[in-house]
Amino acid sequence: MPIVVNLDVMMAKRKISLNELSEKVDLTLSNLSILKTGKAKAIRFGTLDAICKALDCQPGDLLEYTSDKKRTPH
Repeated sequence: MPIVVNLDVMMAKRKISLNELSEKVDLTLSNLSILKTGKAKAIRFGTLDAICKALDCQPGDLLEYTSDKKRTPH
């Protein structure tokens, strides 16, 4: 998929652990891990909103479009 999730990058920039983010956004560790590793096929706007609020960022900081040719495999 040409959408890359940069959740791990933003978490590192904000120095927040997966456990902390999970508590702040009320999402299970496994669901956040799926997002973080780029294995998610979709994300709800409510979830995206909660993550952006918790990390004080914009959706564009978390999601990036790349063509299939430029994409690096996860």
